[in-house]
Amino acid sequence: MSTLTANRPATDSTRHIEPRGFALYLGLDEAKAAADGVSLVELAERIKAFVAEVAPHAQTHATVAIAPIGVGGRDLDVVRTALHDPALAKRREIENQPRRRTGIIVDVSRGRVVIDGEVAGLTYKEFELLRFLVLREGRTVERDEIISGLWADAGADEVPNARTIDVHVRRLRAKLGDYEDIVRTVRGIGYRFDRHADVSIQYPSAPSPDVF
Repeated sequence: MSTLTANRPATDSTRHIEPRGFALYLGLDEAKAAADGVSLVELAERIKAFVAEVAPHAQTHATVAIAPIGVGGRDLDVVRTALHDPALAKRREIENQPRRRTGIIVDVSRGRVVIDGEVAGLTYKEFELLRFLVLREGRTVERDEIISGLWADAGADEVPNARTIDVHVRRLRAKLGDYEDIVRTVRGIGYRFDRHADVSIQYPSAPSPDVF
């Protein structure tokens, strides 16, 4: 899907410039083109002919992007890299900037986790697992207790075993990223939630089930 943006309000940086054309990047190697019954040269000529038909005043230029054989990535990104697309370079520059660490917020009341300012994509069960450990902060929770607490209403064929709990914890940790150590493994017993300085918990009005 392509998006062209025009008619933007003028700013100091855009007041004295105007659109003069556009670049269309096409990601397709010769093998895929042949499978579609066309060649890159023929495809370029057809596009140029179409432009000449609908916009006779347009000037066109086609160039072929050359890349090493077997280079990975999407065809379109390979082409944009080979042709030094400034927009792609800027995007990669932003992506490669070190992430600003602001901490992790476990919002028990709203059912979400915010990591360095962004909401983490936890599944319902992953959040419930984290919530189960957070509400029992400071003590080790055995796998059987997790199963009975989170799958109490599940059918017999839906109840996981201890090994499955380990898989759930592993997936949860992967989504916690740099803060995965808040879920600790207690060898031979189970798991424990450990809070540190970067962790903030937003509790609901109800107290922890272990507080009497």
